[in-house]
Amino acid sequence: MLPKSKHASPQYCAVYGKPIKHSASPAMHNPAIAKLGLNWQYIAEEVPPEELGKAIEKAKAARYIGLNLTVPHKILALDMVDILDDSAKKWGAVNTICFETKDENNVWTPLGQITDLTQGELRAKGYNTDADGITLALQKDLGLKLKELKVLLLGAGGAGRVAALKLAEEKVSELYLANRTTSKAEEVANEINNRYPGTSVYVGYPENSPCKMDLVLNSTSLGLEENDPLPIDETKFNLANSKSVFDMVYNPAETKLLAKAKAAGCSTSNGLGMLLWQGVKALEIWSGQTAPVEVMRNALTNYIYGNE
Repeated sequence: MLPKSKHASPQYCAVYGKPIKHSASPAMHNPAIAKLGLNWQYIAEEVPPEELGKAIEKAKAARYIGLNLTVPHKILALDMVDILDDSAKKWGAVNTICFETKDENNVWTPLGQITDLTQGELRAKGYNTDADGITLALQKDLGLKLKELKVLLLGAGGAGRVAALKLAEEKVSELYLANRTTSKAEEVANEINNRYPGTSVYVGYPENSPCKMDLVLNSTSLGLEENDPLPIDETKFNLANSKSVFDMVYNPAETKLLAKAKAAGCSTSNGLGMLLWQGVKALEIWSGQTAPVEVMRNALTNYIYGNE
């Protein structure tokens, strides 16, 4: 284990977003931080997009350990950090920032892995842990091996784009992009064709009926509210023709989409695992330690579903 900080008062990590009051990140991270014996505190701060740059600089000046970023900050932050990790360059979004300083060997090192935090220049390094969070959740919660799968992806916005690119990198064989705005789906399809030509990508629903899918993945926010319509057009695809359905929405635990999918005989999972695994990766970047995954999973589950 790393030596504890000389500081008596805790160091901070934070999640920035707008809105932020419903964030489950503090509930997930603080028990894990305690388990690792770190004198840190993880907080949530509401930051409007026009103030993001100032907020990142303020956190750097206060020698925060790191930040997580949620909607609407992930793309904005690309131009607000000092250096981008390869993950942020690859996926074109930043959801994790690690503040670094130089150690005694003049090597840039995360503040969370330095004992004397009073000296030295600082930089903000941007990472993307969302893409790994998606694939780990699909693999661990649904038992999927992604290579050669046929996937119908609902939504091509920020989360959908990262999911589509990551699935293509994992060598799914066919990827169908169904999005309300066709032009956005076309942009993502073109990007995949250029970067991952081994995956056949199509805009819209599969036309050959009935077309069997291995996975339907919802990346839209439809399902968050009780009165939301389904994110899928059932006149164009019958859920009974998919083996598995994954919904990035995790609250409610079972969306209308998942309830319908379960009734149709599909294996189902919500997005809790995605939230968990991106958080695990972020904590490991900051601390240099192996994150206590089950502590984080239990804390998340109790926080989000504890009153149900």
